[in-house]
Amino acid sequence: MQRPPTQPDAAPRPAVFLDRDGVLNVDTGYAHRADQIAWVPGAPEAVARMNAAGFRVFVVTNQAGIARGLYGCDDVEDLHRWMAQELRERGARIDDWRYSPHHPLHQPERFADKADWRKPAPGMLLDLMAAWPVDRTASFMIGDRQTDMEAAAAAGIDGYLFEAGNLDTFVADILRRRAGR
Repeated sequence: MQRPPTQPDAAPRPAVFLDRDGVLNVDTGYAHRADQIAWVPGAPEAVARMNAAGFRVFVVTNQAGIARGLYGCDDVEDLHRWMAQELRERGARIDDWRYSPHHPLHQPERFADKADWRKPAPGMLLDLMAAWPVDRTASFMIGDRQTDMEAAAAAGIDGYLFEAGNLDTFVADILRRRAGR
């Protein structure tokens, strides 16, 4: 459900928390293999832009397909390793990943310890903030659902709803607006 951090430095930095399906990759429903991934237009460029702007970049994703028995935790972790490598090859970096296998209607007892990680709960975001030195006041989340916005609010950060289009254009606009604050 979590990966060890990749050598976080001690200085707090702002972070961007990204939902996965519908933000980084096209949401095809329960994607868990590399052949099911199509990048949202501008996604690698958006991650590289956030890296260059000094943000830590984290992915926080509900993965109910695990509780539904459609795939396992190893499948999600393998996919995240593949996605990270694909992004690295495009000059972009995800600093850390979190996913919640919990679903209240499917095997809720199996993943009860991760119930507070399932968005709209803020558990994944808070866990990353505890694992990494994050400047919460300058951090934000990008998601494609209202539950992402609720998780951001519960974690005490701004949320931006990405509904469609080019993610890099969307991120550039957010960074421009935030710089003007």
